[in-house]
Amino acid sequence: MVHSAILGRKFNWPTINLGFSGNGKMEPEMADLLTELDPSIYVLDCLPNLVADEIKERVEPFVKKLRAVHPQTPIVLVEDRTMQDSFLIAGRMEWYHLKDRAELKAAYERLQKDGVKNLFYIPGEHLFGDDGEGSTDGSHPNDLGFMRQAEIFAKVLEPLLPTEKQK
Repeated sequence: MVHSAILGRKFNWPTINLGFSGNGKMEPEMADLLTELDPSIYVLDCLPNLVADEIKERVEPFVKKLRAVHPQTPIVLVEDRTMQDSFLIAGRMEWYHLKDRAELKAAYERLQKDGVKNLFYIPGEHLFGDDGEGSTDGSHPNDLGFMRQAEIFAKVLEPLLPTEKQK
């Protein structure tokens, strides 16, 4: 019930999920490989695997490399989800979310300022919902968390998908 599968079924659209677990770190070599694909949309949801310094170093070159080869393909940057137990554990919200989210948002704004078009952003605050029921351990989504995440992604992705005439 991962969100990418839910979205593929919802839109009746082929979906590739390169779920790297903790290894999706936006290395330049991965950008090279992704430019070989011809997707309708790139969704870059790597923030759980990166720290602020890596975000600052890697996001902009990664996006620019994709954009150089695919000038019109929408690119969606996704913030890290809010840890469902962050209200219970002192410092967890600041450590895991605020610094990384701020750096991703700054990279997004710099890319926009540099003229990168078709760039979109999904905030992470409500990806699993707000009741603490969207994850198995505070961090990893359960079926409900993936469904909620898919609903939020769908609002951004649906208008970006080509229509039947454009396929």
